[in-house]
Amino acid sequence: MSTDSKPLQSSAVINEAVQTLRDGGLVAFPTETVYGLGADAKNPAAIKKVFSTKGRPANHPLIVHLAAPNKFDQTQVDWIPVLAPWARHVSEDALKLINAFWPGPLTLVFKKDKSVLNDLTGGQDTVAIRAPAHPMAQELLRKFKGGVVAPSANRFGKVSPTSAADVRNEFEDTLDLMILDGGDCEVGIESTIVDMSSGDQAVLLRPGVITPKEIFTKTGIKVLQPGELSLATAENAEPTPRVSGSLRAHYAPTTPLRLYAPGRVLDALSEFPDTKSRVAVAVWDSESSLGEDGHPSVHFEEVEVPSDSGEFASRLYRSLRDLDQQGWDLILFPEPPSGEEWDGVRDRLQRACFGSGPSSSSHDSN
Repeated sequence: MSTDSKPLQSSAVINEAVQTLRDGGLVAFPTETVYGLGADAKNPAAIKKVFSTKGRPANHPLIVHLAAPNKFDQTQVDWIPVLAPWARHVSEDALKLINAFWPGPLTLVFKKDKSVLNDLTGGQDTVAIRAPAHPMAQELLRKFKGGVVAPSANRFGKVSPTSAADVRNEFEDTLDLMILDGGDCEVGIESTIVDMSSGDQAVLLRPGVITPKEIFTKTGIKVLQPGELSLATAENAEPTPRVSGSLRAHYAPTTPLRLYAPGRVLDALSEFPDTKSRVAVAVWDSESSLGEDGHPSVHFEEVEVPSDSGEFASRLYRSLRDLDQQGWDLILFPEPPSGEEWDGVRDRLQRACFGSGPSSSSHDSN
């Protein structure tokens, strides 16, 4: 495996990665959300290699990553030429979202240009696009001068990687994978996905750290939940596009993972049939110790998790990966509080719970 362990790598290493992509190879690289497994979005063989390396179902679409244009003296970037090879139509509302949040952890779904490969869209008429904010990702994309598909750099359905070491551990038997080390990912969970393919409505397809409230505050655009579409609109609408991370089981550790309600962690230790004797219990950093009274047969260890939603998201996958490697019989996490700012981590935890456990094979369940 070709790797370089030093963060913020040299231009020579980036140039090597660009050539690897041009040659049809795979390059794992950092984004602000998670590490991506990158391949040339115009190369069918390279895209197939992404699916086979991850063990990803062929109908599960990929996200195209693009470089932000250099601003120079412009007050506002012109994104239309960047999007033209990929998206058939970019609405005024979509441009508002782009100018407010790109580069950043927001993915937009458009009607695809006819040249976009069906291999990367899962056979759909839509394509998901984003511009990552990580400086190494931007340098790689600018030098590559093209689109790069980059699903999370892990085996399909498992916990996403937020460091180069995670990628190395995940693909230690993949000899021809180049890994760029850009340090730990700041955001920590995958991007928010908003469907703009209808042209006149914005619909949330995957929650993330950018919330509908923040979008409305910055742009005046109301992002609808899929269930909020009016009956007339829903009857005439095309099927909701499938997007990355939308399967019921995803982001899952091998150790069984469950959520517990506020104040009910000790009940949870008795409730779950897969509880054995060693349990890791995540507790809010703002709460007092649980104590072990009344559960002499169970040894549990408390692990503090941040009560701030952004910090929680940033550390979520790191915590799940570390706990998964420590040999616990069960991992318990607190149910996230209500509120849009927690929707992204709530979504990831619920899917992780459904897919967790050593014998889970339910990752094709949508």
